[in-house]
Amino acid sequence: MEEKIREIVRRYRENEGSVISILQDVESSFGYIPEEVVYRISEELDIPPARFYGVATFYAQFHLKPRGKNIITACCGTACHVKGSERLISGLEKELQLPKGEDTTEDRKFTLEKVNCVGACSIAPVVIINNEVHGKMTADKLVKEIKKLK
Repeated sequence: MEEKIREIVRRYRENEGSVISILQDVESSFGYIPEEVVYRISEELDIPPARFYGVATFYAQFHLKPRGKNIITACCGTACHVKGSERLISGLEKELQLPKGEDTTEDRKFTLEKVNCVGACSIAPVVIINNEVHGKMTADKLVKEIKKLK
């Protein structure tokens, strides 16, 4: 961890206006944005932690909690909702044994993200698994896809 932090600090020492780039590097290195890393970089570059957190909480691309190895994105848009996305999500939460209110499994193998729309309404309901779009998804097909990854 220390070496990665030093590398990021070296890269941005002279360019403190690069908060987004710094956060992208942190997320790329650690899979999310750990609090201790923000404070270390903040101290080293003399940038208030609030600047990092302001940007990280504004943009959906940044994650402040650890994420799973496999990212499952479930569409909750109108077309997907009408075609049963809520049932798919509920079944998926049970299959993954997600603790109530959590989006990542305890073993960090899976993260379930719910989004408003993925823009593929003609093939609703849609689930994206590790950047691969799966349309006209059913509960059975979804369980099979998840079991392949377990």
